[in-house]
Amino acid sequence: MIEIFTGIIEEVGKLSEIKKDRDLYTLKVSCKKVLENIKKGDSIATNGVCLTVTELGDDFYKAEVMVETINSTNFKNLKPLDNLNLERALSPNKRLDGHIVQGHIDGIGEIINILNSGNEIIYKIKFESDNFKYIVPKGSIALDGISLTVSKVYKNYFEVSIIPTTIAETNLKYKKIGDKINIETDIIGRYIYSFVNKKNKSKITREFLIENGF
Repeated sequence: MIEIFTGIIEEVGKLSEIKKDRDLYTLKVSCKKVLENIKKGDSIATNGVCLTVTELGDDFYKAEVMVETINSTNFKNLKPLDNLNLERALSPNKRLDGHIVQGHIDGIGEIINILNSGNEIIYKIKFESDNFKYIVPKGSIALDGISLTVSKVYKNYFEVSIIPTTIAETNLKYKKIGDKINIETDIIGRYIYSFVNKKNKSKITREFLIENGF
């Protein structure tokens, strides 16, 4: 079963502990709201990473994470008491208020500037990755699991304009210049890019159709 998320953060939890046993890490996350109606085996997006719950308590859950996931996300920078964006997987009766987020991180960005501009705060994110090509102005993007809209795109960085409410309700309020942030590009945009840029494009062209009486 493929889990999807909306990018609308439900709660900011705290990392209680992170333990390594050979090639496996176990994260213990303190939280409250996202534990409602959750059972072992369910998924919770943790800083945008889809994790499977392996253990539950009254005020925490645990999840196991492979070394590859640690190294390809900002989990490698985690330390106890860090703040984590949390969201339960989308249920059939829930509104999709953000955009489709899979919890599959495309790379790690770096916050290179934070600018207060009236009623919005502009974050500049440096992202040196081949996946940068999927980022377009006015397109959707998930930063640490937060559904946002790209406002501007430059050569190797992009901007998002964020309202104060979003800042207050996510871990962005704790972020500073130089911090790393998980990036997931828009899956719909990826599919469109792949379709348009297929190497083996269809041989059915306008000229072909005319020649064959269409």
